[in-house]
Amino acid sequence: MVYWILFFFGASICLGIYSLTKIKQEVPEDTRDFMDPLPPSLKIIWPLVKIASHYIGERLPIDYLVKTNKKLQISGLSYIISAEDYFGIRLVVSMICGLMTWFCLSALDSMALDYIVFALIAGYFLPLVTLSDLKKKRQLKIVKALPVYLDFITMAVEAGLNLTGAIAQSVDKGPEGPLKVEFEKVMRDLRSGVGKIDAFRSMAERVHISEINNLVSALAQAERTGASLGSTLRIQADQRRVERFQRAEKKALEAPVKLVFPLVAFIFPVTFAILFFPIVMKFIYEV
Repeated sequence: MVYWILFFFGASICLGIYSLTKIKQEVPEDTRDFMDPLPPSLKIIWPLVKIASHYIGERLPIDYLVKTNKKLQISGLSYIISAEDYFGIRLVVSMICGLMTWFCLSALDSMALDYIVFALIAGYFLPLVTLSDLKKKRQLKIVKALPVYLDFITMAVEAGLNLTGAIAQSVDKGPEGPLKVEFEKVMRDLRSGVGKIDAFRSMAERVHISEINNLVSALAQAERTGASLGSTLRIQADQRRVERFQRAEKKALEAPVKLVFPLVAFIFPVTFAILFFPIVMKFIYEV
């Protein structure tokens, strides 16, 4: 009887390995010739992501894939992963969270199914939170760097260069960051024959920031009315700089309000304990 159990156990392991091998072979080879390199955290789980994206991601609705591609584009991840790969990441992270929760519960001898289900759901939505954070950080970097690039473009235009040459100078001299990448894409579109306003509108659609939309509207209006491009850019640069100062002032005013909870919850109780502990101990020993 024992030999039969060992035989079937070994046969099931062999069949499982054979099935996984066939599943892996049917997944097309991952060619990333025109993609950015993967971060180290994704390289570890990337084979599982490709399996999930191949068998499940490609069968998703078109509307979902289009919306996901838009989110990845705004977050600056469209050249790293596709919408199908992003869905595969959500599935793999969900499974990893579920397995880790199961392992912890089994180690504690307390197997609760509701915790595992909660971990699966939390793991499935965790990439959404990460994507939202990346989007906010990227947009904040663009907004912070925008006045600097507008100053460079304005000085170049006022020195006699056209808008294309001014953007090239700003890309060459400007600081590194996502805004530089976006201006490089604008230069690529201009070199390929796209109109200036259309190139800037494509940039506005990629970043989805109100400051960039205002810049595109001002440039389009200046081109239609024949207004001075240097004056328009100068006004935009001054306005962006004032807005940056106002945002910093707003955060400075919000700081005392945000410090109220840490003060009440952590600092005041410790302070009162240190001050009243000798008094309480003195009363206890006197009594």
